[in-house]
Amino acid sequence: MNKPEATPPSHFLRQIVQSDLSSGKHDSIVTRFPPEPNGYLHIGHAKSICLNFGLAKEFAGACHLRFDDTNPAKEEQEYIDAIKQDVEWLGFEWAGNVRYASDYFDQLHAWAIELIKAGKAYVCELSPEQAREYRGSLTEPGKNSPFRDRSVEENLDQFARMTAGEFADGAKVLRAKIDMAAPNMNLRDPILYRIRHAHHHQTGNKWCVYPSYDFTHGQSDAIEGVTHSICTLEFEDHRPLYEWCLNNLPVPATPRQYEFARLNLNYTVTSKRKLKQLVDEKHVDGWDDPRMSTISAFRRRGYTPASIREFCERIGVTRSDGVVDMGVLEFCIRDDLDAHAPRAMCVLKPLKVTITNYPEGQIELLNLPRHPKEDIGVRELPFEREIYIDQDDYMVDPPKGYKRLVAGGEVRLRGSYVIRADEAVTDAEGNIVELLCSYDPDTLGKNPEGRKVKGVIHWVPAAASIECEVRLYDRLFKTPNPDKGEEGAGFLDNINPESLIVLKGCRAEPSLAAATVDDRFQFEREGYFCLDSKDATAERPVFNRTVTLRDSWGN
Repeated sequence: MNKPEATPPSHFLRQIVQSDLSSGKHDSIVTRFPPEPNGYLHIGHAKSICLNFGLAKEFAGACHLRFDDTNPAKEEQEYIDAIKQDVEWLGFEWAGNVRYASDYFDQLHAWAIELIKAGKAYVCELSPEQAREYRGSLTEPGKNSPFRDRSVEENLDQFARMTAGEFADGAKVLRAKIDMAAPNMNLRDPILYRIRHAHHHQTGNKWCVYPSYDFTHGQSDAIEGVTHSICTLEFEDHRPLYEWCLNNLPVPATPRQYEFARLNLNYTVTSKRKLKQLVDEKHVDGWDDPRMSTISAFRRRGYTPASIREFCERIGVTRSDGVVDMGVLEFCIRDDLDAHAPRAMCVLKPLKVTITNYPEGQIELLNLPRHPKEDIGVRELPFEREIYIDQDDYMVDPPKGYKRLVAGGEVRLRGSYVIRADEAVTDAEGNIVELLCSYDPDTLGKNPEGRKVKGVIHWVPAAASIECEVRLYDRLFKTPNPDKGEEGAGFLDNINPESLIVLKGCRAEPSLAAATVDDRFQFEREGYFCLDSKDATAERPVFNRTVTLRDSWGN
């Protein structure tokens, strides 16, 4: 029986939307998710996706996917494709076609001309260094550009020549004429257009002037009829400029901007610049390396869309900045996989065991449940004379409380028989290379009366098991705040050298030969794993550890 869907906890944005609909301010809501296609999306974007698409779905509205593609020098089709895949993978659908800010370049350019004609914009030739000097500081007002009082006719001519490509990149900009003494520095004659001679992935070579984000964003929202333009808190100081543009142009609608606290997750970096640096300098294996904080990395590592949506709901939506512990995200994926992931056995460090009293050539097919609580069937596991167990499951001199194999001791093989360790075979260096054991044929799936066997270990058949590679992924950084290391240390100095351990020659039970990249498994006693979507082949299975069975950090 399915559980009734829980009512999501309220937060201030839900309350605003509910109030706007109840009061009749809006008949329906329109939100938007406007990523820049200059990198892959990270876990912080997942919160924004869940919020914007989630609100639209909850209140029967629409959410647009719009690429803010105003900087062609840093944008690529690869990023556009990856972003679309991430949104769909998280379980959301955008309303209508994918939108681009470049769809509105003609209209934005026309509105820029209107601002010039109204005396509210001018072409400035200050260098970037001079512009910073003229801008002032938080405690000192700026001063007017010497080009601020150009005539409308001269500004129109200069802007037309900028558009025609007569000037080099950075030679001139179009600026809004607002107030160089404004306390909010975003209102100190902000840039509306820059010269950039670059091929655009959507418009080709049509343009060599491109609008700024601040000039593009509000007008794009207005053109699309967005009702609630939801941004993170760093855009709060930009809201007066957002509103100035809307109030000074004949836009078809007047959207309202709202801000919420961005997601800060410890043991990660979410700066696109830093993520790109990790990729470019090959500290990781691409944007989807399972140690990265990108959505595609979490997908490759075996995280489920449901676990990430649950995480975003669990941490809530507030206007107060804070840091979320990585353990919360790991709890969400463990909780999801514990309930749904089939069980399987994989021996990471194989040690051969020969069961000396088991008949040679005999194979017994055992049926083990695929899940201890859910009825999702069984998997067939051959039991034979030679098997593998993990090297750590036999010790000559065990510590106190050790419940696995010792010389003369017994353990139960998961779903199978009780075996006793009779003899350890060593090589010339004294390393144990094989165990000779005996089994009790009366113990299949039971303990005879009066017999106590405390330890249960996993195993796989030697002949029928499949050889595989297992990658033990962990947190990429060894400190909670990688950006704030010891004096002089940068985030690269905080990379965890044990964030990836590759184990070759592992042995997995035969049922895992049918695994697909959409499957997740609990490898009993080892953690949750998935088939690697990039490197695994039928001839060479590669399994990634999604998360350990329990939190081992800080213990």
